[in-house]
Amino acid sequence: MTTTHLNTEFEQIRGQLKSFLLRITACTADAEDIVQDTYLKAAEKIEGFRGDSSLKTWLFTIASNLAKDNLRAKKRWSEDVTDICKTAAMSNQQFFQEAMQIRATSPQGDFEIKEHIAFCFTCIAKSLPLKQQICLLLKEVYDFKVSEIVQIIDSSEAMVKYYLHTGRAKMVNIFEGRCALINKEGTCHQCSELNGIFNPKQKFQEEAVKIDLVREAEKADKERLFDLRMQILRGIDPFESGAAELQLHHLEHNRKAMESFLKKNEV
Repeated sequence: MTTTHLNTEFEQIRGQLKSFLLRITACTADAEDIVQDTYLKAAEKIEGFRGDSSLKTWLFTIASNLAKDNLRAKKRWSEDVTDICKTAAMSNQQFFQEAMQIRATSPQGDFEIKEHIAFCFTCIAKSLPLKQQICLLLKEVYDFKVSEIVQIIDSSEAMVKYYLHTGRAKMVNIFEGRCALINKEGTCHQCSELNGIFNPKQKFQEEAVKIDLVREAEKADKERLFDLRMQILRGIDPFESGAAELQLHHLEHNRKAMESFLKKNEV
């Protein structure tokens, strides 16, 4: 395997790798740093690559290990992350001023419901144990096979299937109980609230029903609704979309709010 081959493959998957790392770390700077470190480590070891897996799988293995190292000393977020961060935002005038400035001036400052659905998954998925989160993203969003995930996280097939089953089940239950888009009794109305702030003249329900997840909410079972949510994630690059700057600003706020909350509540 040559460095030229590595460079070609790396550029082809850089966007996927970067979005995967963002969804794992919830930090733009960390995602960018780990992407660079992944390339440097791969370039250093490329002559020893034996082809036991695809080059893409090998690169995701390196990136996943670096992400695990990055997160080793950091606590997982809680399931009610959206409530915690909403409370923090309501007392943070600067956050809203910066967000409105982005909305008014940036080509990536749109507020779109699909984008917020993907953003919401990123935050709530950080309540999963890390291996469950990694496995779920690899399988449901980045289309890796179970056999490839076994290599990436260096585990057994049985354990990977366990991580996938338990991680998916937990996320299905969280969204069923919280998301007002798919359950009228859901406690989280952030999509509609934020739409009202950033798109005050736009009728939220008219926009929402354009999304399959919302349109099928009353008739589809919870597994189908989760699959539709994953479909939305697969269709969004959080760094390249028309809502990227606004959502990344929101994610950075949530990361800082959760770090502060977890520090204050240390046992």
